[in-house]
Amino acid sequence: MDVNRRNLLKGAVAGAAGTALTGGLLAAGARHDAQTAASAQPLAPDLVPFHGLHQAGLVTPVPAQRYSTHVALDATAANRADLVTLFRTVTDRARFLTAGGTPPDLGVGSPPSDSAVLGPVVPSDGLSVTLSVGSSLFDDRYGLAGRKPAGLVPMHSFPNDSLEPAVLHGDLFLQICANHPDTVHHALRDITKHTRGGMQIRYRMDGFGSPPRPAGVSRNLLGFKDGISQPPPTENDRLLWIPPGVDNPDWAVGGTYHVVRFIRMLVEFWDRVDINEQETMFGRRRDSGAPLDGAAELDVPNYAADPKGEVISLTAHMRLANPRTPETATSRILRRPYNYDNGVDQNGNLEVGLIFVSFQQDIARQFEATQTRLVDEPLVDYIQPYGGGYFLALPGVRDGRDWLGRALLS
Repeated sequence: MDVNRRNLLKGAVAGAAGTALTGGLLAAGARHDAQTAASAQPLAPDLVPFHGLHQAGLVTPVPAQRYSTHVALDATAANRADLVTLFRTVTDRARFLTAGGTPPDLGVGSPPSDSAVLGPVVPSDGLSVTLSVGSSLFDDRYGLAGRKPAGLVPMHSFPNDSLEPAVLHGDLFLQICANHPDTVHHALRDITKHTRGGMQIRYRMDGFGSPPRPAGVSRNLLGFKDGISQPPPTENDRLLWIPPGVDNPDWAVGGTYHVVRFIRMLVEFWDRVDINEQETMFGRRRDSGAPLDGAAELDVPNYAADPKGEVISLTAHMRLANPRTPETATSRILRRPYNYDNGVDQNGNLEVGLIFVSFQQDIARQFEATQTRLVDEPLVDYIQPYGGGYFLALPGVRDGRDWLGRALLS
């Protein structure tokens, strides 16, 4: 990577962090990858159920919910009782917003109960609200230190990262997804309005998922289909949900670890790269998404027939991320990526990229093992991870009497 490009990239990351603070925007699969195939739906169902064993927004197909916001927050609740109130309030607001309905009329002398961004009746619009907790919530403020899972740690920097403190970590994390951007905006605005004394936004990134073009999985802003190979739902108990165990407190069972990475893409440089080189870096055809040894998007690459990487390079992104060996089968992750476009940076370059989101049973065994294999891949000349964090998505809300974090805080 030439020096000018690397300097631009580092400056771009700093500019991205500034935007986040000032503007608040800041791999053995096969054809039966059902969670991926579902992503070809034009839109999510209008109503995404809020109650369940697991939270919504985890296995809900993407890009069915085309829009999202990813928000890290600092807990400002004065004590544990106030923290309980905060979690109950987030639950109540999410329960109402995801179901939709008419906001109450508080009378002439009171401010309106709703912003009316969505009109007089709030539509459900495929909305999901997912709440996760970060390792910093388990300090000495709320008496939770003894309840922290061993696997919940701050995200560390990998080689090729350029992490900015202003867009890292968080006590809490909200992922809000819906069919339209005004629904996402409305939900975040409503939740923050009702929780002003309990939490404060630390950083935020808005995302969007493109519709299938022309079919299949959505594309990222480098023009390649993103998230083709996903574990099938039959693997969720082995790869996704946190099981009972010595290192897993009872309150976390049924939740999942939530990894978020903001990845800047240097599209001005990428757009000057030969198409053959682009496809070699990914290991896939740009037009169809097919592996270089296949014909269709969901074809499974035959690495055994290509041990020297003469067809699919040994350093191709897809081959490093998912080598498809028995040893790496348990390191697969469920990805839920979104694109972002934050305009231009301070140097007049497009500030665009990927909101990498993955869910997994064990961060070290899955995400970190995958990311370690990707260190120094050729693609690092055109991308730069600079923010995000590790979190734990809480187990679901069983019914109308339950609330997010009840087992943790009771």
